[in-house]
This record gives sequence, structure tokens and C-alpha cells, in this order.
Amino acid sequence: MVRFFGTAVKAKPDRAAFATLAADFAGVHMNILAFDIETIPDVAAGRQLYGLESQSDEDVARAMFQQRRQETGASEFLPLHLHRVVAISVAQRYADDFRVWSLGTPQSGEAEIITRFYEGIEKFTPDLVSWNGGGFDLPVLHYRALHHAIAAPRYWEIGDGESGFRYNNYLSRFHWRHTDLMDVLAGFQMRAAAPLHEVAQLCGLPGKLGMHGSRVWDTYLAGGIDSIRDYCETDTLNTYLIYLRFERMRGRMEAAGYRSECGRVREYLERANKPHLTEFLKVWQAQADPAAGN
Repeated sequence: MVRFFGTAVKAKPDRAAFATLAADFAGVHMNILAFDIETIPDVAAGRQLYGLESQSDEDVARAMFQQRRQETGASEFLPLHLHRVVAISVAQRYADDFRVWSLGTPQSGEAEIITRFYEGIEKFTPDLVSWNGGGFDLPVLHYRALHHAIAAPRYWEIGDGESGFRYNNYLSRFHWRHTDLMDVLAGFQMRAAAPLHEVAQLCGLPGKLGMHGSRVWDTYLAGGIDSIRDYCETDTLNTYLIYLRFERMRGRMEAAGYRSECGRVREYLERANKPHLTEFLKVWQAQADPAAGN
């Protein structure tokens, strides 16, 4: 027996059974949360670790980048424990609903938005979907939740309290409760990993729209947290739409179901009436992709 969103079926279902599964996927059994985070240097940690108490945030970050270049010989990308989360965006498909938003408000502190993320897992127990979430987003969230002493028992469950998590939990690289699309599509071989932007475009999706993760710190310094949150939301949309295509590829969704789910996203983007989502929709619809209904 295999399990498909809570429905037990034979390993090789007949046509009627497959039709039932496809209907389940398009209906109340979907419980998906695609997510993405945006981070900046943790300048408070930089001051503490490097003795830079009298320096400005900008100068501390510059020193942290310089330290990292010396350690790596080239890259300024900081170790994961030296990041601070400024945005978490999610795309939720639950029951008959789909929506995209950023947790908290532009004024929310890091502890609040991380708490909200884990509270969502506690409440809904969704299947998480990310792009490099196993290599970046989740480890960063681990360190920051540790820093703020944020409880997340459902997320950390591995079967001690609930047996179903023993063979399908959020922490195992090879379980489906968290699907890191970059990792899975690369066959768990980092040398085969591809960037979200390029894979999205090759799938007829917009990819990144005028923003990049390398610009987040400068944008934050300029007071552009709203732009950062918008950018995070479009990355989350790209991730979710690639996930739908992935589910179609691995036989968990028929062609009609895939078109229907893409249509659901388009309808939401039209209703949302937000400039960055409208731009995303416009670029997406300009791509000729009959499989998605474009």
C-alpha cells in the first residue's frame, strides 16, 4: 500500500483509482506550504564576535564580509549562523484555497515572523516545499529559533511523540514532508544543483523580477523592506509553480489537474491586485506554455 495525501491505495491503482487520486490532489487533501526567506548580516553577532561595538551597522557588515573573503579566498557569503531573517514568504495551498503572503508586517521583528512560521506548521502540519531550503533556509531558521528560544515541537518531531513522523518528518533529507526541489531535482548531488531563476525560466515562469538576493542588504539599508518582502513572495511563487510541475512529472497529477492548479494560482494573482503579483502574472502569461494553460 502507498499513501496519497491520507488516502491508502494499491501500489498499482486502476484507472478509476487514479482518477480518485487526481481528484484528491485537486481537492481537500492538498496541504502544501512553499516558503522562502530573505536574510541580512547579523550585525549584532558581528559586533560580539569581532569586537566592533563602536561601529555602525554598515561598517560591521563590511567587516564581516571582509572576514569571510579572507576565510574563503573569494566569497562574501556569510556562514549560516551569521544571518538574520528579515522576511519569510509563503504560498499556501490548503483545502480549496491558495494564497501568497509574507508573515507579519514590514515592522515585525525577526522573532515574530519566525514564531509565525513555526506556528503555521504546528497548526496545519503542511508538506513544506522550498528551493535549497535544506541547504540554507531551514538551517538559518534553526539557528535563529535557537537564538530566540522559539518552540517548534511539531517541526522537530521525528516519531518519538507521533509514530507517523518516524518515516516522514521535516528533518530527513529523503522524506517528503519537506521537499527541497533543488536538492531532489539534482538527484541529491550538489554538483548538479541549478539556480531557481534559470529553472523557473526554463519552465515558462518569470523567475526573478528585477531583484536578487545579493541586493537584499543594500535594499534593507535604504529602507526597502517592502521591496524585499515582494521579492520573497515572487520567489515563493516560482518555487510553488515548479513544485506543481514536479508533481505532474512524477505522476501525482494528471494534465488537467496541473492546468487547473495553475489556473487557481492565476485567479488568485488577478484577485490580489498587488503590483508585484500583477507583474509576475503578466510575465507568466506572456510565456507560451500549453501545459499550464497559457
